[in-house]
Amino acid sequence: METALTRLAGVRHPIVQTGMGWVAGPRLVSATAAAGALGILASATMTLDQLRAAIAEVRCRTDAPFGVNLRADAADAGDRVRLIIDGGVRVASFALAPSPGLIAELKEAGVVVIPSVGARRHAEKVAAWGADAVIVQGGEGGGHTGEVATSVLLPQVVDAVRIPVVAAGGFFDGRGLVAALAYGAAGVAMGTRFLLTSDSTVPDAVKARYLAATVGDVTVTRAVDGLPHRMLRTDLVAAVERSGRARSLLHAVRRAAGFRKLSGLTWRQMVRDGLALRHGKELSWSQVLLAANTPMLLRSAMVDGRTDLGVMASGQVAGVIDDLPSCAELVARIMKEAEETRDRLMALE
Repeated sequence: METALTRLAGVRHPIVQTGMGWVAGPRLVSATAAAGALGILASATMTLDQLRAAIAEVRCRTDAPFGVNLRADAADAGDRVRLIIDGGVRVASFALAPSPGLIAELKEAGVVVIPSVGARRHAEKVAAWGADAVIVQGGEGGGHTGEVATSVLLPQVVDAVRIPVVAAGGFFDGRGLVAALAYGAAGVAMGTRFLLTSDSTVPDAVKARYLAATVGDVTVTRAVDGLPHRMLRTDLVAAVERSGRARSLLHAVRRAAGFRKLSGLTWRQMVRDGLALRHGKELSWSQVLLAANTPMLLRSAMVDGRTDLGVMASGQVAGVIDDLPSCAELVARIMKEAEETRDRLMALE
């Protein structure tokens, strides 16, 4: 199924595995790429040396194209861009809008630039700056998310820009892929669906929590870091929502100290990152610290398996997923379903 996305990224299927922190490592990304979809490494939770090693590992596992996701506002964003270029990475994706300078540097080196956006105006901005495509996430998506549903946001963006648009938020099967293509998208991006595969390194006990969840168990809360964050509702989330300001600040400092030790960041850098997220928002100081060390909360669950101490970012689709296929099985199944759906629709004409 050839689309503008497959031509741009050099992949066989119009499916993207998103760059989920602590989840999208070399094993998942290489399995996705080998299956013919676009796998994206999550670099925000990696040091420069770890990112260099991860890129090399993916290249050793597969010769298929893949991407790297990074934060445009990271202090070492320029160094990470150079690693991407030197590593022969096909795609650079961004969680926040990259500057025109970063976009130009990547494009000059032949790297495809695909930022993720959650609003029409953001898509228009990065398109004007030279982005090659955009991933548009509707409110159904996991992690930090907006309020507009994919079915409303997607056609707005498709109509507003003249670059390929990839739909994210609420996709998990071939029917969704066909629906996205019908809206004018060039493919779909999925996070939770790829997290719940046998190639994902997320601990089995955590995957079991996702599989047991209903649609009603996936909630949006601002209590964790002051920003709308879609995740599984757990006792920890409920406790954070009930906590007073002083208690929240104490927990934030403790978690921030843990993340600082793991990441090698200084307190100054962590507060700067938190303040960057605070920009334009009314966040308390405890939320600033939580915003800076949200990766630590995710790591507790996604790496350590401590669902009692961490948070589990999740799209609403967790409530309708009930199996753990390999990436190869998942991609093949989605494409088969998409072809069957397309044939069924054509038979109605």
